Amino acid sequence: RKTYKDQSYFCTISYSSAIELLNNLIIAKDLGYLSNEQNIEEREQVEIQTFLIARLRKSQQSIIKQNPKQT
Repeated sequence: RKTYKDQSYFCTISYSSAIELLNNLIIAKDLGYLSNEQNIEEREQVEIQTFLIARLRKSQQSIIKQNPKQT
């Protein structure tokens, strides 16, 4: 990923995948594959990752807006 635009796009895909993982965790809990404690623990980890991805993407978007020709 050489440009900020490419990196931002990659972050969007990563964020979407993490949200999909959250949905799968909910389904796994509902089907009895995960205990409530396991579900909470895993969801907390995914929420941390999505927060970090969102912050990184926001930073990249800011750089793109400041320097649209260099991205």
